Amino acid sequence: IILSLTEVKGIGRWTAEMFLIFSLNRPDVFPVGDLGIREAMLRVWKLKSRDDHPRLERLASTWQPHRTLVTWALWRSLDNAPKA
Repeated sequence: IILSLTEVKGIGRWTAEMFLIFSLNRPDVFPVGDLGIREAMLRVWKLKSRDDHPRLERLASTWQPHRTLVTWALWRSLDNAPKA
């Protein structure tokens, strides 16, 4: 689905992943390109860089097949995070 959607001009990987999560309710999507997810993981795991995508992917692999659920929890954690 991601490959098909990204063939359309203007639709990138992030948009395709959001479509999978919000429209198709797919249970195992991890949008590593989402800044909110990267920021939440940086805070929760006290990482040095939010841009180490391979490391974030390795952490997320342990959540399979429920990565969408953890994605939701990470997004929500930002709602409760103290302001910097």
